[in-house]
Amino acid sequence: MSLDAKLTKRLAGALLIALLGAFAAAQNPSPKPGPELKKLDYFTGTWHLTGTMNASPFGPAGKFTGTENNQWMPGGFFLLSHNEETMPAGKVKGFSVFGYDSDAKAYTYQAYNSMGEAESARGILEGNIWTWTSDMKWQGKVVHGRFTVRTTSATAYDFKFETAPEGGDWTTVMEGKATKATTAPPAKK
Repeated sequence: MSLDAKLTKRLAGALLIALLGAFAAAQNPSPKPGPELKKLDYFTGTWHLTGTMNASPFGPAGKFTGTENNQWMPGGFFLLSHNEETMPAGKVKGFSVFGYDSDAKAYTYQAYNSMGEAESARGILEGNIWTWTSDMKWQGKVVHGRFTVRTTSATAYDFKFETAPEGGDWTTVMEGKATKATTAPPAKK
């Protein structure tokens, strides 16, 4: 076989592979984030948190401050959050991931922090109120958690974290406010 025939055969093979790939992509378009995920856009950016902790198994009472930096992962299916807080018990750094489970019709939340804690919660949005619920083990017993966010404007929200023992009443562990950081326009020269 001549060099020209080999080259023609290779080019024809490459063209066939490219056409098959384009056909497969047209038949199976890449998934796109649903409208539920777009609602998490509210939380993108940098947020400053302030609030009060009540004495609880999670730590002593006192004031706390924190910062969250939230951005979309490439593809737009998960919102990534890096946070740092100064609590009455000390400094805590963490990482969390927000998403949406279309089968369960619920928002998802996974968090990990520098105190060795891992948390998993499910959330719903009703009007301007996000409610995240979780179950955790504490000293061998199930404790229910409820984190509520009430948006008050495009750049502010109130939040509260409560816990309840199995069959018991809710107790507020912490509550506070978050304010979105705004970037100043560049200075004119």
